[in-house]
Amino acid sequence: MNDSRTRPGDEVVALVSGIVEGVFAGLKPLLAAAETLLAEPGGTTATDLDRLSPQVVELLDGLVVGAGFIAAPRLLADQQFGFEWWTSAPSGTPTQLFISLDPASEYFLDYTRQSWFTVPRDTGRRHITGPYVDYLCTDEYTLTFTLPVRGAEDFAGVVGADVFVREFEHTTLPKLHALAVEQQSRAALVNAQGRVIVSTSARQATGSLVRELDIPAWWTTGEESIRRPGTTLRRCGDAPVALLVTAP
Repeated sequence: MNDSRTRPGDEVVALVSGIVEGVFAGLKPLLAAAETLLAEPGGTTATDLDRLSPQVVELLDGLVVGAGFIAAPRLLADQQFGFEWWTSAPSGTPTQLFISLDPASEYFLDYTRQSWFTVPRDTGRRHITGPYVDYLCTDEYTLTFTLPVRGAEDFAGVVGADVFVREFEHTTLPKLHALAVEQQSRAALVNAQGRVIVSTSARQATGSLVRELDIPAWWTTGEESIRRPGTTLRRCGDAPVALLVTAP
């Protein structure tokens, strides 16, 4: 007998929420280490950021393929920008990522313009950026999870973790496909901007924009779900991801 309290898609919502909360929970030790480091007297230097590497490398397991700390401008005592980021490698040995932090260089990456940095900075809240193609690291569709770091003078940077969309898809697609078969519909996971992360339909490719609904406007209302003929949209718990089920 079916439990009347359950709804179609509950298993997908619970799975996605669990994955997202797991990644953010994994970032908490790195967040604590970063805030402890920044609170030490005497100021923090670029070399001091290397002390975060044990917590960063510890994150590189399972879904997480990259992680680190990115400093707010002028936070460090000896340089304007700071970047401590490590990635997993096929060999199994973590590799530190180095980028140009010199504004005069043609290769300079101004990370202060990236949404994974600006949204936590401006809102004080956690954020998931993506799906986007990460041309800096892997050339793969990626989701970047970030948390704001607090220092003595408010915002001090972010800690973050990268997850490949293909791995996220591998984990979620079986239940998403089962839901689509059960409802005789298309099922997709979308971000707060209405971009497709994972879908059971080739017509909803990763990164494509859902246009049938104004998902960004709905998201700002705080409503848990919306139902229209042939369409259901609901949040995956507190995760900035929603489940979209539409008629084929």
